[in-house]
Amino acid sequence: MYDDASYYAFMPSAAPQEDRQAPPKHKRRQSLLQQPNEDAQANDRTLDAIKENVFEASHNTGLPTATLSRRARSYSDFHHAVTSILSADNNTKEEKKKKSDGHEPIKDDLGFADWYDCIEDELLDASHEEYTDYQRQLDLASSHMDSLLSDTNNTLDLLSLLTDSFKTVEAQTTTFQKQCEGLTQEQKRLTQLADGITQNLKYYSFLEPVTRRLNAPTAGSMVRTQEFSSMLARLDECLEYMAVHPKHREASTYRSRYRLLMTRGLTLIRVNFVGGLREIASDVTKRIADRQLNDTTMSALLYAKFRVGASELKEVAQEIRKRAVRAPGAEPGAESEYQSLMNELYTSYSATRGRLVIPLIRKKIGDIAAAPSTSKELVPFARHSIGYIKDMCSSEYDLWREWFEGENGIYDFLESVCEPLYDHLRPRIIHENEILKLCELCTLLQTRYMHDQEDDEPIESNEFDFSVLIQSALEDAQTRLVFRTQAILRDEIERYKPKPDVLDYPANNRKLSLSGTKNQRPRRQSSVAEPTTPMPKTPMIVEQGDSPNGHFDFDTQAAFQGWYPTLRKAIWLLSRIYRLVNSTVFDDLAHQIVHQTTLSLSHASTLILSASTTKNNNQMNAKSPADAHLFLVKHLLLLKQQIVAFDIEYVTPDLQLDFSSLTNTFYELRDRGNFLDPRNIWKHLGGNLMPRVVENMLDAKVELDVRLREGITTFTSSFADRITAPISDTAVSKRGFDAMKAVTQVQGIAQKEAPFLRKKVEEYLDDVRTRETLVSAVQDLVVQRYEVFYENQMREKGKGGKKKGKGREDEVWDVDVFEEWVGDVFQVKRILGREVDDG
Repeated sequence: MYDDASYYAFMPSAAPQEDRQAPPKHKRRQSLLQQPNEDAQANDRTLDAIKENVFEASHNTGLPTATLSRRARSYSDFHHAVTSILSADNNTKEEKKKKSDGHEPIKDDLGFADWYDCIEDELLDASHEEYTDYQRQLDLASSHMDSLLSDTNNTLDLLSLLTDSFKTVEAQTTTFQKQCEGLTQEQKRLTQLADGITQNLKYYSFLEPVTRRLNAPTAGSMVRTQEFSSMLARLDECLEYMAVHPKHREASTYRSRYRLLMTRGLTLIRVNFVGGLREIASDVTKRIADRQLNDTTMSALLYAKFRVGASELKEVAQEIRKRAVRAPGAEPGAESEYQSLMNELYTSYSATRGRLVIPLIRKKIGDIAAAPSTSKELVPFARHSIGYIKDMCSSEYDLWREWFEGENGIYDFLESVCEPLYDHLRPRIIHENEILKLCELCTLLQTRYMHDQEDDEPIESNEFDFSVLIQSALEDAQTRLVFRTQAILRDEIERYKPKPDVLDYPANNRKLSLSGTKNQRPRRQSSVAEPTTPMPKTPMIVEQGDSPNGHFDFDTQAAFQGWYPTLRKAIWLLSRIYRLVNSTVFDDLAHQIVHQTTLSLSHASTLILSASTTKNNNQMNAKSPADAHLFLVKHLLLLKQQIVAFDIEYVTPDLQLDFSSLTNTFYELRDRGNFLDPRNIWKHLGGNLMPRVVENMLDAKVELDVRLREGITTFTSSFADRITAPISDTAVSKRGFDAMKAVTQVQGIAQKEAPFLRKKVEEYLDDVRTRETLVSAVQDLVVQRYEVFYENQMREKGKGGKKKGKGREDEVWDVDVFEEWVGDVFQVKRILGREVDDG
């Protein structure tokens, strides 16, 4: 505080120590003569200093010069205090000066003493002035500090009051802020409520204006405008709002009225659409009736004229289509509310186009049917007529897509366009009896017009699918093909009655061998017999090339030579219908064909066996039971080998009702005497009284395998029975049985039957391995029966062990020895080995 320059301006004696002159240094005092009158000089300096101080104080009694710097409030108090003290000191000094100035002149020593006393007091006061000033400064500082403390306490009290006031203001401000926020929220709520009310009311207030507009006499003229579409969209919004808020007052009433208005608007669209379509159709009909037109002009008129206004009417019809959508959660098969209006558009368009197009199509199909090249032939007529119908349907499909969005209703219309084709094609299919023509028709439809099911690329949604329209024609052809197949199966396989020359085996094999050698070049001689009946080693499917009368052509005739007629017909039928009918239908037919063929072959084998009862071994044409067995084995092998080419996967179930338990139950109740008691009848309802469902699985392939095994077993057993007849159980049981003689007879019969066996199998079978397998089976069966005979003989004689070698001539051969001897007789291994070497 005391560093301020203003303070030292008020207290000149209190100037900073730096501004004061430094005290003089100590010097040697001069002599008394040289010394000036120091007292007088000191007094003069003192007086001058006092005068200056008084003068400065008199001139500094006012306030300091104003500056731009702000000063503390306590400075003013300090200024007044200093001013008052300086004023009092100046008054005192002035009084002393006046007293000194007013002193009488020195006249004598007494005056001088008085003057000197006064001067001494002044000097004393002047010497103590610095300390007095300092004391005064301390008093001033103490007084100033007391005032500062007082002011500070007052300020603190004031600040406390201000703090309390600020807290009060803050609390009030917070309360006011909360009140303002509440008011703001209330304002927003009321604003939202008002907006919601306005938003909700617009769905109700729209009823009156839209009712006036839709019921106006000129409402039909605004159907094709954008304003009408916007009005329908607004109706959709209102209906959706009423459906979402069903609890609103009168929501159901407004919803029903809006639905009536929507129906009214869509009905106006239907009327406008039908009217526009009728105008175009009447214009086209009028132009066609006025003059004769060629095909090009007719096509341009029928299609170009309809394309002119198609885009505008399509947009109008789109308004109905957008709303003809089934509601979510609707039952399957249920139509939408406005689907009937859309169906009316489809019906109107189909009827209009049908009146223009169908007569022309009917006339064209009639011309094709009357043409010489197609009047009597099924396949050429189908090819030309279906090609024409496909072009017409494709053109109508493209025109439909220009009038409507999507494919709903288009195929119904195109089916009506195809009716003239079916009027001519279906009777021809029904009256067609040649299976080859039916197969050719099915092939034509499947390969050219039907979509390949195995194709990975699906048909696009906007692409014309002609297979949908031609499917019924294919089904008709397939149905007729299946019917004719069943008729051929019934007449030529199931009811086939062979003539005697057909069953003349082995003579047929010899005839076949002779006819085959005439057309063959000479070959080198071989020890292995040449095949007499060609047996294809791979399955064969008969393709195109058969003659129309059902007989075989090309190499198939040679391949089928020597086959039984029913087997030939079965393979031919399977080859014809393979991949032309549904897989399930084909599997069912294939099982029936294989089953009936198997039965026919078995029946033929039985007839051959019965014809061989009269034996004459010396005659060339003599028959034996082996011919019947080998005939069956050979043809069953051919059948098994051929059906591999056909994918017969499914087994057809044969369901039958078994009423035997029902009959037994009635007999049981009658025997007990309580037949008429209802309680007993109801007691048996859950048990034996109800008929049972019997499911028989007709698997033709399994049946074929069983029949083949039975035929092979019968064949091998017949030869083994003849060879081992002397050592059979019947012969052994006779009295006087001679074992050694019986073995000798077995050896003789084996040596005689082995060449006969080989000759028979070579007459029927051309495959060496198959022949040798049958011969080996006969050999094994003979060895097995001899082993049983030998064990029985050894058991009767009580000999537990076996002897190696032939032993004595009166003893029975050992099994190993007999087996080795039989192997030399049948020569299976040697021939098999030779076949391997030759191969």
